[in-house]
Amino acid sequence: MTQEALIPVPIPDRIAAGQGLARLLSAYRRRPDVIVLALPRGGVPVAYQIAAALEAPLDLMLVRKLGVPGHAELAMGAIASGGVRVMNPDVLDCARVDQASVEAVAEREAAELLRRARVYRGERPAPVLRDRQVILVDDGVATGATMHAAVQAVRQQAPTRIIIAVPVAAAESAAQLRGQVDELVCPCEPLMLMAIGHWYVDFGQTPDEEVVDLLHRAWQREGEWRPLHR
Repeated sequence: MTQEALIPVPIPDRIAAGQGLARLLSAYRRRPDVIVLALPRGGVPVAYQIAAALEAPLDLMLVRKLGVPGHAELAMGAIASGGVRVMNPDVLDCARVDQASVEAVAEREAAELLRRARVYRGERPAPVLRDRQVILVDDGVATGATMHAAVQAVRQQAPTRIIIAVPVAAAESAAQLRGQVDELVCPCEPLMLMAIGHWYVDFGQTPDEEVVDLLHRAWQREGEWRPLHR
């Protein structure tokens, strides 16, 4: 069966996206060194399905897009945990964004990143990624800025492999990311993405409450699976 056949287009919702990706990632099932990291918020429902199917632990890679002032959906860059910052020079030049504006946006998004860390993780420590196979998951990739930042943040921790799993990605962004990681699993790579939501039937926002609920359910379940990994 082809990758495209496992996830219908338009994609019904994030649950269907995760279930389809999980089938494409079946080689990683019950591997003791595998961990699934979701990019919140929209990546969490997708990653939850993947982690459940693979019987792998689920955690977060906190990343924030740096939107162009006045055009927040256009990414001029992104920041991630660990002080990572990735910028898109083409967008910066085209939008004529000065450094002061970049710093103002970065400061605001850094504050939001910290807020999410407190809300989602509480006192739970960040996972150790050294010598692990890390599957990074989001609900889609447009410019690729946030995923580039996520990859850099993960690479700082010396994993053995980095795998990106997304249901849809702009073809150009997918090609760039493919050259940065060990594997990219993406069944739909349109030349003209338009917007990620265009490829979904249901692309409603994922609230903080849903993120917290899914994480707690996954963390509770990890205790049931741990004997399988010994």
